[in-house]
Amino acid sequence: MRHSGILLPVSSLPSPYGIGTFGKAAYRFVDFLQGAGQRYWQILPLGPTGYGDSPYQSFSTFAGNPYFVDLELLVQDGLLKEEECRACHFGDEPSRVDYGLLHQNRLPLLRRAFGRFVPGEDYFRFTSENRDWVFDYGLFMALKKRYGGAPLSAWPASVRRREPAILEPLRAQLLTETVFHVFVQYLFYRQWKALKTYANERGIHIIGDIPIYVSPDSADVWAQPDNYQLDENLTPCFVAGCPPDAFSADGQLWGNPLYRWGKMAQDGFSWWMKRLRFSAQLYDVVRIDHFRGFESYYAIPFEDETAVNGHWEKGPGHAFIDTLKAHLPGFPILAEDLGYLTPEVKELLAYSGFPGMKVLQFAFDASRNSDYLLHNCGKHAVMYTGTHDNTTTADWLHTAAPHEVEFAVQYLNTDEKHFTGQFVRAALMSPCDTCIIPIQDYLELPGSARINTPSVPHGNWVWRLTDGQLTEGLQEKIRYLCALYAR
Repeated sequence: MRHSGILLPVSSLPSPYGIGTFGKAAYRFVDFLQGAGQRYWQILPLGPTGYGDSPYQSFSTFAGNPYFVDLELLVQDGLLKEEECRACHFGDEPSRVDYGLLHQNRLPLLRRAFGRFVPGEDYFRFTSENRDWVFDYGLFMALKKRYGGAPLSAWPASVRRREPAILEPLRAQLLTETVFHVFVQYLFYRQWKALKTYANERGIHIIGDIPIYVSPDSADVWAQPDNYQLDENLTPCFVAGCPPDAFSADGQLWGNPLYRWGKMAQDGFSWWMKRLRFSAQLYDVVRIDHFRGFESYYAIPFEDETAVNGHWEKGPGHAFIDTLKAHLPGFPILAEDLGYLTPEVKELLAYSGFPGMKVLQFAFDASRNSDYLLHNCGKHAVMYTGTHDNTTTADWLHTAAPHEVEFAVQYLNTDEKHFTGQFVRAALMSPCDTCIIPIQDYLELPGSARINTPSVPHGNWVWRLTDGQLTEGLQEKIRYLCALYAR
């Protein structure tokens, strides 16, 4: 079967409260997808955003973003009042997220809801089922507040090391704040599961996204430091990134701590299996970011300011894939296999049997024989015009290298006026079993609608749809195009 879907982060949904949520606009988008004949809604990671407001730098692998908790649903629950929500200022630009205002105004509203909350059976079931992470996360966030929002690396050494004589009194002092963050997680997962159920009942499957690495400023690192290449003060020995390439002379310095894969292998990759089982409950398909890191990963000395001096180390390879398949037999995995791919990485992908990604914007390089060209693509892959890390196709036409644009125009037999539409058609007509189109390309939006620019630390993750952009005409157009190409 050939299928199609749309890529749209939850944060990019419309709402009157500064950022997309699990509220009315999310349900309307599910209805839009159903009416457009789609099977998939692909989203970005749902975790609480940390450095640079990036969903790939989260305070927890397991926690959800408090900003996605819908305020109007809390009004329906009797936990907030409409006038309290309207009184908060979340920005004057409905097409952009103002994270500073969210940080300032969202949690105080959730604290009001917490003050009115009476826990019941559903809440206690949630805390019981998630006790292996949710209280550590709650305490981590309570400590972060106590230390003025400072990252884990700046906390007192005794607290970083979780010395019982220091930590236990703090645990008691910060109990209310800890439970507040547990309460927010309860709200998050209750609202998310209701939305996912609604989507699934209408034939829409959710493609979730999990980063391969965790943030150095996270409850994961604090609670289980032995999983990572850290010294006794939880300072990374080496950090993750990508080597220099044609796009970045200094490479990409992500700064995430690297795993102790040898140690993880000894206990059957238990942390990873817990993470993947958890993700399998939240999503219908899981996209694993930076899949090539399971074959080999790029290690950069912690003190370096660029990625130039990094080196490659072997990853867990076949052993990890075998363990994953034993724990989640048949669960759909999508491998993000973009970037520098060696024969060994390609062999691991083939061994896994997971579909990889094809990005049409990457197809028109100087070789004129890219694996992403339509005639070189196989069925067992997911085709994209671009991802959240690409600019929009309308902008690509004006910002890509002239020889790439010239080749694309020739290959697609089009012109500037019809370029984006023909680009989308080409992706849909590809032999790949699945095709995912960013909503910006269906709308033919300019570069201002870009989600993220890699290696640029600020100004990303802010673009949003506005009310009125998802019209019936657009819905009919998408349905027609997908049916035309048997999707």
